[in-house]
Amino acid sequence: MASQPTTGLQAGLKNRHLSMIAIGGVIGAGLFVGSSSGIATAGPGILLSYALVGTLVVLVMRMLGEMSVANPTTGSFSAHADRALGRWAGFSIGWLYWFFWVVVLAVEATAGATILEGWIPAVPQWAWALIVMVVLTATNLISVGSYGEFEFWFAGIKVVAISAFVIIGGLAVFGVLPGVDSDKAGLGNLTDHGGFLPNGPGAILTGVLLVVFSFMGSEIATLAAGESEDPQRAVTKSTNSIIWRVGVFYLGSIFVVVTLLPWNDPSIKKDGSYVAALDSLGIAHAGQIMNFIVLTSVLSCLNSGLYTASRMAFSLGQRRDAPKAFARTTSRGVPLTAIVASVVFGFVAVFFNYKFPDSVFLFLVNSSGAVALFVWLVICFSQLRMRKIIERESPEKLVVRMWLYPYLTWATAALIVFVLGYMLTDTEHDGRETVLLSLLVAAVVVVIAVVRQRTGRGSVVISGNRGTGAVDDGDDVNDVVKVS
Repeated sequence: MASQPTTGLQAGLKNRHLSMIAIGGVIGAGLFVGSSSGIATAGPGILLSYALVGTLVVLVMRMLGEMSVANPTTGSFSAHADRALGRWAGFSIGWLYWFFWVVVLAVEATAGATILEGWIPAVPQWAWALIVMVVLTATNLISVGSYGEFEFWFAGIKVVAISAFVIIGGLAVFGVLPGVDSDKAGLGNLTDHGGFLPNGPGAILTGVLLVVFSFMGSEIATLAAGESEDPQRAVTKSTNSIIWRVGVFYLGSIFVVVTLLPWNDPSIKKDGSYVAALDSLGIAHAGQIMNFIVLTSVLSCLNSGLYTASRMAFSLGQRRDAPKAFARTTSRGVPLTAIVASVVFGFVAVFFNYKFPDSVFLFLVNSSGAVALFVWLVICFSQLRMRKIIERESPEKLVVRMWLYPYLTWATAALIVFVLGYMLTDTEHDGRETVLLSLLVAAVVVVIAVVRQRTGRGSVVISGNRGTGAVDDGDDVNDVVKVS
């Protein structure tokens, strides 16, 4: 399969692919498997935790949408940071984001293997992890269209499942679901068991720490837009729909859980929040149904994680912030080297998970854990500068605008800094360790970036605008970005 050093990415994603990637991107496996600990910590008040993080995501995506509609690029926020804040910023946040997703590959592959081993125990868990990784790597290597098609169906299953859960559960809560006898269901569950905030107001912030990482993935649509039929339309649609997506899939489903059952019902902790909720409705085989949905979410996350990591590596390669081979594509527009490098690191991380789960792998997970918040913070600062650049160079491209600029941008950045600061006080859920290790890794990457910039690594020549880091000035002549 011959490779050619071109900008190479092709518009292989259909509008329906982008729509489902955008919708499914906010529904991570963490929503299904991680919400029970949040409910146990904050009680019904976990709704406020989800609302707070959901608002944060909506605001950050609005900023990212503004920049990405003006300049759709595979590098997304990394490319915007490159232009707005400096080469060091684009390099640093791009590599940190890549690191985050290749670690996620290992986490999700192991989670999926655990479920599959439960169904077919004759195949060992490590073999299932290998099979899952190989199949999805092959999918990504075929073409971007095959990734989009797989993700369309994976995300579609998630969307249908959680929509059905919200509708059926909502009908049961209000007592209008025929054939269901749930004596525990009702709005009284929000206040009857120690109040709406049984563990005090501080539990809301602790809940934020537990749920914030389940929102990671909202930004994938802006990376994928560079390979879509109509990038501006895709990003605009994704940005404008984020509010209802967060409202329905997160707040809606968690509301159903905490009204179907008392927040302190033992089954929530024992079986998981969604399984316990389905069991309370008398739905047969609730555990296996939820395992299937979680497996679908895991495969979706793996599929998108490999795609996202490889496209960020491709963008870094284009900007000479990664080996030039990362920017080479096959005749089908697939960044072969970037995909292989990402999956190899993922395989290594899977190995560490089985051989050194409490040392090396734990370090990898914790040191990448706060990257989501770092990404959001960089998006805030990039948008503050990029708005002025776009207004000066191409004001007609400001189709999507951040609300109440610059005040709401500053407020969002302050909230993210506050959450990071609060994590430093959290020793019970490893929040402090996660922030400190993530800051350590980030500091190392930033130092490397600054050294590279000061030593001067030549110039980056980028042809055209698809997948580039330059702001599109409407001219198809090659842009030359000098690295000083």
